[in-house]
Amino acid sequence: MIRRPPLTPLRQLLPLLAAALVPACSLAPPYQAPAAPASSSFKEAAEPVAGWQPAQPADAAPRGHWWAPFADPKLDELQAQLAAASPDLQAAVARYEQARALARQSQSGLYPSLSANAAATRAGASANAPGADGVSGTGNDFLASLNLSWEIDVFGRLRNARNAADRRLEASAGDLAALQLSLQAELASQYFQLRGTDADIGLLEDSLKAYQRALDLTRNRYEGGIAAAVDVDQAETTLNNTRAQLAAARLQRAQLEHGIAVLLGFAPSAFSLPPAEFVGEPPVVVTSLPSTLLQRRPDIASAERQVAAANAEIGVAKAAWFPVFGFSAGGGYEATRTSDWFDAPSRYWSIGPSVTAPILDGGALSAIRRQSRAAFDEAVANYRKSVLTAYQEVEDNLAALRHLADEVASDETAAAAAQRSLFHANKRYASGVASYLEVTTTQTAALSAQRAALDARVRRVTAAVQLVRALGGGWSRDQLEAADGAVSAAQAAAP
Repeated sequence: MIRRPPLTPLRQLLPLLAAALVPACSLAPPYQAPAAPASSSFKEAAEPVAGWQPAQPADAAPRGHWWAPFADPKLDELQAQLAAASPDLQAAVARYEQARALARQSQSGLYPSLSANAAATRAGASANAPGADGVSGTGNDFLASLNLSWEIDVFGRLRNARNAADRRLEASAGDLAALQLSLQAELASQYFQLRGTDADIGLLEDSLKAYQRALDLTRNRYEGGIAAAVDVDQAETTLNNTRAQLAAARLQRAQLEHGIAVLLGFAPSAFSLPPAEFVGEPPVVVTSLPSTLLQRRPDIASAERQVAAANAEIGVAKAAWFPVFGFSAGGGYEATRTSDWFDAPSRYWSIGPSVTAPILDGGALSAIRRQSRAAFDEAVANYRKSVLTAYQEVEDNLAALRHLADEVASDETAAAAAQRSLFHANKRYASGVASYLEVTTTQTAALSAQRAALDARVRRVTAAVQLVRALGGGWSRDQLEAADGAVSAAQAAAP
């Protein structure tokens, strides 16, 4: 009978390594992006939306300086400061770096781990311990070892955990881009509100000067016996009401300035914006855009990648039902005296595979699997809500731009009519055919109409800012076509 030689540790290891090279299976369901709620067009668009088609994620497409068409150099400067020093943006970058570190940590589980250990101990044994026979002893133990362990990912548990971490890293990148876009839009909105307040303050200051002149004239007329005392009282009332409105406007400007300072990472006491002219006409926003524009929104892309991560985690939960195959090896030197520590007889080693399988767990694995399914369903629902919210924000701001244009036109017409009425009221009062009550009434109406027209112009500009944000940032047709082409090319080249 032929006796085979005993297997050496290396020969024992070869079959296990060969098995590890066989592609492992994955228990995660095949991933398909969830269907988004369909919409054939923007209802509030001034013109029908042409070329509507199912969209692919394009959140990585370049957006550029989307605020540049507003043509305000100071806003350009503030946006640069926001990118450099915003605490909110810095916190989001830190969260992204945390997600990146977690993804790297998850990937490390696919590879063997090697650790070293060295210890020198002296211990005394109890004389009354089992097997001691009433004899106590004291001894040394010197140990130096290397230990290798490796979980062989047969059922894809580790790979799916890595995929889930990678998808969450991509979702974190989307969250970072969404926050950056939101901060940029918030800065632009607050900036234009501040400039609108500058214009409002200027309007009130001019009115205050006119009302002061009217009060002085009325007092002179009263002293000359031409006007009644009630006319002076009414003129003073109008003047002081306007002063109160001016104080409120200055308070609003101060608060807006403080908010911009904190947004940029400055202490309010160390930041100021000098008054400047308000340009109340927003640039033309192209509304006849393809549906791919909505998918440029990074928050939608982030929600979709959360779905992909939840799908991979289903595979992790399923794999917990199956055996875990591992391999470990170790070796080193152990002795009771330092002089013998690293001699050849002090060597020891171990090597071999292992398998661990669940048998009874009281339903824990079933609960984990149901939890992963429910988490996936939640992520799908959140994704669909993100798409619906995006549609709503676009529709809201399209409606705002359209209706505010009508409101601005009506308010400006009303303001012009109120100014004419004030002119005639002043003439009638000077001629003695009208009371001063008519003058104060028309003054109040004229100022209110002018302020209403200014407020509508400010809201229209901020609606344009919010529309750009709702559309995902950059919105010029040339940028979109270039971005969509780049994304399509990348998708075609993907395996």
